[in-house]
Amino acid sequence: MTPVTVLEKLQWRYAVKKFDSSKKIPDDVWKALEQSLVLSPSSFGLQPWKFFVVQNPDTRQELLAHSWGQKQVVDASHLIVLAIKDGVNDQDVDLYLQRMAEVQKVPVANLEKFGGMVKGFLKNPPFPFEANEWSARQVYIALGFLMTCAAVLDIDTCPMEGFMPHEYDRVLNLPEKGYKSVLVCPVGYRSGDDQSADRPKVRFPTEQVVEYL
Repeated sequence: MTPVTVLEKLQWRYAVKKFDSSKKIPDDVWKALEQSLVLSPSSFGLQPWKFFVVQNPDTRQELLAHSWGQKQVVDASHLIVLAIKDGVNDQDVDLYLQRMAEVQKVPVANLEKFGGMVKGFLKNPPFPFEANEWSARQVYIALGFLMTCAAVLDIDTCPMEGFMPHEYDRVLNLPEKGYKSVLVCPVGYRSGDDQSADRPKVRFPTEQVVEYL
């Protein structure tokens, strides 16, 4: 893609207010979006997250009551709940080291120094630190990857903080799975009568938000 094309896609993207509920994302396109989440970067590569794709229409209807009435939750082709691992700890680091050893084909023992460094950061960070807040910041990186890849593929998104996390957690049984919801992102196709689609983007001038030092 050319720089011009990339910018055109980013200009085209907006937070959809009304999805076309009759349109579904093709499987091959969805798999690419799914992998954009899987391939998202995270601090240390630890991936302290899980992405719950809510497909059941009844469940999505139940979540609507905890989403400030935003119908994107029920009308979008796919509904993604981005969640963090609650209280990431040494065991999570060990699981990651095992996966790293498997993928990179090296002994786990070779990774012990790195693992000790990560565990030390989690236990004695060099700055004020709360594990779940740190994990939540990682999830925002994944959201950015998802939204950018979606725009490149002409798929619409609507990132949402306007929901009740505790109620989502209850409905989806996330505490029993060890997770907490942080963000919601409906994904699909904009409705032809979504008036927000043609509104110009309101952004401060580049020179006000980018400074070269």
